[in-house]
Amino acid sequence: MTTAYAIPQEHLDFRDTIRQIAREKIAPRAAEIDATASYPWDVRELLAANDVLALPFAEEHGGTGTGTLMLQMAVEEIAKACASSALILMLQELGTLPIQLFGTDEQKQRFLPKCASGEWAAAFALSEAEAGSNPADMRTSAVQDGDEWVINGSKAWISNAGIADLYIVFAVTDRAAKRITAFVVEKDRPGFSIGKLEHKLGIKGSPTGSPVLDDVRVPAENVIGEVGRGLGVALATLQRTRLGAAAQAVGIAQGATDYANDYAKERIVSGAPINELQGIQFKLADMETGTAAARELLYKACTLIDAGDPTAAKYSSMAKVFASDNAMKVTLEAIQVLGGYGYVTEYPVERMMRDAKITQIYEGTNEIQRVIIARQMSR
Repeated sequence: MTTAYAIPQEHLDFRDTIRQIAREKIAPRAAEIDATASYPWDVRELLAANDVLALPFAEEHGGTGTGTLMLQMAVEEIAKACASSALILMLQELGTLPIQLFGTDEQKQRFLPKCASGEWAAAFALSEAEAGSNPADMRTSAVQDGDEWVINGSKAWISNAGIADLYIVFAVTDRAAKRITAFVVEKDRPGFSIGKLEHKLGIKGSPTGSPVLDDVRVPAENVIGEVGRGLGVALATLQRTRLGAAAQAVGIAQGATDYANDYAKERIVSGAPINELQGIQFKLADMETGTAAARELLYKACTLIDAGDPTAAKYSSMAKVFASDNAMKVTLEAIQVLGGYGYVTEYPVERMMRDAKITQIYEGTNEIQRVIIARQMSR
């Protein structure tokens, strides 16, 4: 097993550039994005213009070719400022990784360069209203008709709904054997539509909705990987992309810690800043420590993914569980440090708390991650 990691200087330089962009351009927009629940097209254009949306891709497809660690460092920096904006980058990986891992050369050339440039956005359509953590309960089906597949069904909880140009749709192709298959479905396919959008607790700047497929026809060349092997496509994708949720959680936690720490320096009670009170000091110390530990576990897991290490699945799940649980704990403590001010929308920590909650749920709930960890331990 790879036991150590080193961050190349060029990664650190790029991280610093992204940090500056996030601080100067994205952070001032975060409250408005949340309040209006509007997709930040301007942020997407900004990220595309600075090659940030190229991070998930290989150089041959127009990407940076810099690997998982650099990608998640970028997610972390953006999430410090605005968790909704971080999802723009996260979804460029999630919605294209099935093609990167299992797609044909023709599929890669057809779809990936447009996503690496930021011209196209992608979505990953696995979950359904009755099939969340267990894909075996999926009802969406696909039937072969000559050189085409006809897909019928609906999905739920899909990020980038109505925004994405292409959707990776999973459908049952052999009900008796419980076999599913992955397909690329472009947004302009006849019969494809977006049902309702959800009204959510947090990450309001990233639409979540229910794509509907009514006799949607796609050509056989839109099948990703082998027919009937879609579950493997999904699981291999999520093993990698759950690190995006971990990175988002680390960013949210660090943003909340930094804000609470700065506030505690300035907030005067009885003639002294509250950061001189041991009760506040201990909160801040635990927030910083938990977030630093989450970051180390995240970076370790990213390194294992980049190295192709067989223990990567366990570390990926551990990073997701620890970072998201820490983010929830840290943001609640940040609200407590600010007191009444923490509870109002004029200050960002209540938004950070609302945004943190989803990191314990999506990309595989933390309960599912614990099952994965335990299974890996029993081998």
